[in-house]
Amino acid sequence: MASPPAAPGSSPHPPSAPGPAAAGPGASADATATPPSAHPAQAAQAAPDGAARLPATALALALSLGAAVSLGITRFSYGLLLPTMRADLDWSYALAGAMNTANALGYLLGALAMPALLRRHGPERLLLGGALLASGFMAWSGWVTEAGPLLLQRWLAGAASALVFVAGGLLAARLGTLQPRRAGWLLGLYYGGTGFGIVLSAFLVPAVLEAAAAQAHAWRYAWWALAAASLLASVVLAWPAQRLQQWLPAAPASAQAAPRLAWRPLAPALLGYTAFGVGYIGYMTFVIAVLREQGVSPPRITLFYALLGAAVLASSRLWAGLLDRARGGGALATLNALLGVAAIIPAWTAWWPALLASGLLFGGVFLSVVASTTALVRHNLPAPLWGAGITAFTVVFALGQILGPTAVGWIADGPGGLLRGLVFSALALWLGAGLAWRQKPLPKPV
Repeated sequence: MASPPAAPGSSPHPPSAPGPAAAGPGASADATATPPSAHPAQAAQAAPDGAARLPATALALALSLGAAVSLGITRFSYGLLLPTMRADLDWSYALAGAMNTANALGYLLGALAMPALLRRHGPERLLLGGALLASGFMAWSGWVTEAGPLLLQRWLAGAASALVFVAGGLLAARLGTLQPRRAGWLLGLYYGGTGFGIVLSAFLVPAVLEAAAAQAHAWRYAWWALAAASLLASVVLAWPAQRLQQWLPAAPASAQAAPRLAWRPLAPALLGYTAFGVGYIGYMTFVIAVLREQGVSPPRITLFYALLGAAVLASSRLWAGLLDRARGGGALATLNALLGVAAIIPAWTAWWPALLASGLLFGGVFLSVVASTTALVRHNLPAPLWGAGITAFTVVFALGQILGPTAVGWIADGPGGLLRGLVFSALALWLGAGLAWRQKPLPKPV
């Protein structure tokens, strides 16, 4: 998941270590504006005198609730609810997967709108507005049972989550410009919020489903509980949004258009990242359903998902050295290959320790795949092209996420069921590894 186009009235500083989703995932290279003062060195000089005393860690942790809402809750909690909703509403696996396809499509379209929205409103307002909208759309899920309105809800929630994730990533990146030596740490804290959301969902959803077991459509109470948690997170997000709006200076009125990005030299990595989008979202959508089919007990499923989320929290530190060293597609290839191993394990065995290892490995790797594309962009492109480069990766990633859930669901409806769907996810990830391995370092940026 470089900063998006700078919005008037907000700081244009790109991160010294830009995050995977700090870029507007649909922003075009043409729209990316980089004001003269956005050069990292000039940004550091422009930092306020008291920036070193800013509670940066606390602000980054508060911002991380944006990642928790947008991915950890809005998107990934659906995997916990899918088995119950499918059984109650008599869905096919293809329709169940289409729900997350709709969410990914909404995310892509919301991200495509980000450059224009940032110019009009700025990241602070989009962060809070998107979080409130995402909370409302999740609450809406509890009021409908028809497939059409639920697909629309997932689409709208995806669009809102794009506003939250992109705006929060941009603010976290700009926070890093105030304390450049801690930029990577602060950005890692932000992305780790996805793990917070996964862990929260792991405990909250089963507890609510059990408490509401006697009620009709018990899953709706889980959606309302998730919406309430997101609403509380939205309240907390107001603090970092307000503080950073005070500390980050307004952008200069003049801006220079960034040069266009040539996609062809990055084609192997872009194709590998598309395959990653297809494979990873299939696992995250259906793995809980697989565990239930294999007879794993509810407490163990809760433990599995919670440990997966905890591994997400640790992943930014775990792979930092690899991301720093790999200038070509080596990091993307290695991480994709490891995810393929994690995805294939449940298709091979129902042995509990192996299943637990699958969740830990998957959680410890998948967000670092996103970070690897940011590292590749930083290693190979000049700073004015960072935004366009990460935009390109995020667009193909979103396309992969749109294809993945429905494809896996369609396969799961046929012979072999969900296990064959996981095999497809693993093969997509290994294909991505092979494609990414062909990515060579580009001439050193100037």
